[in-house]
Amino acid sequence: MGEHTDGDDMTGEPKPVPAELARMRDSIDNLDAAVIHIMAERFKITQQVGELKAELGLPPSDPTREQVQIDRLRALAEESHLDPEFAQKLLAFIVSEVVRHHTEISGQR
Repeated sequence: MGEHTDGDDMTGEPKPVPAELARMRDSIDNLDAAVIHIMAERFKITQQVGELKAELGLPPSDPTREQVQIDRLRALAEESHLDPEFAQKLLAFIVSEVVRHHTEISGQR
């Protein structure tokens, strides 16, 4: 990954990052990459769901399922010591993208 630096010091030279901080940042970078890959896989599947819904004449959104997912993920967040409000906001963002994609797909049929 190259030498880790953390901004500039007063002379304009990059400050070296302590090894422990560099290690933590590398872990964060790996987790961020995993999140992106997982989201890509999730959207591949929801794309297929959208196509199937369009074929079956189902609406792009399923509020009942969405509420079940919100409740489930809020509980998972609490168990994981993650703010349930954050988890709900994240899911709401993801679902809004999925519904947007499903709406586009259903409009194409």
